[in-house]
Amino acid sequence: MKERQKRSSRKPQTNHPLRENLRLARQLLGGTPPARVAKSLEALSKDFNLSLGNGELQLINNCWYVTHTGLLRIARRKRCSGIHVEAVDSLCDSGASRFVLKATVYPSKNSAGFVGYGDADPSNVSPLVHGAEMRVAETRAVNRALRKAYGIGICSVEEIGAVPNTGEKLPPQNTNGNGNGYGAGPKVRDRLCQLIRQHQLDPELVKAYAVDFCGTKTLREASREQVESFVQQLADWAEKDRNALLCQLNSYARPKQEVVA
Repeated sequence: MKERQKRSSRKPQTNHPLRENLRLARQLLGGTPPARVAKSLEALSKDFNLSLGNGELQLINNCWYVTHTGLLRIARRKRCSGIHVEAVDSLCDSGASRFVLKATVYPSKNSAGFVGYGDADPSNVSPLVHGAEMRVAETRAVNRALRKAYGIGICSVEEIGAVPNTGEKLPPQNTNGNGNGYGAGPKVRDRLCQLIRQHQLDPELVKAYAVDFCGTKTLREASREQVESFVQQLADWAEKDRNALLCQLNSYARPKQEVVA
């Protein structure tokens, strides 16, 4: 009897919320999650103990994003020593509601710190938080620093712009729809920025590819329909074969000039 108790006491305790997360994911999707989504959720549950029920994860377009709540709870569980935040004055413009903040996370007292930057202005935040750009920039900076400090590779919800597929309708910038520099309304632009962050693409190469795809001299001259078509193709290609997409993007890289001795 004592031997059996010893053996049972040696069994590892599983405190991660995987089972509950999978149950909630099935409710969220109305069925069994795709294999890729389930596998990613399993890793996040076991490695970081993130809970979907506690609002620490969010599913957007079949991709998991960590939330500010989840990151702070990880920091608390890991006994984070401190977080320091400061404004980057040279990059801030309060008149235009544009702010850039720098956050440094100290996992331990002797740590040199992990630095993250966050920016926010009316063009990359939801209309619901217009007027609070400085606070959004602070949250983004803290999130990025926390992700670096604790090795969390997925993006946080607060780092992206307006969240797609939430029923939120964003007004156009002006009557012709070409006033934002992307040849399309802000929702299309936000999705494009999200894809660039999600798949870690080079923004300049994506822009060059977009101009070539739309057949215009600049992206500003492209119609909304052209940009929407490009964004959809970019999303499909990144999902199905990211390596092939990277090869396509690299074809737009400018060759480095040789230095003549």
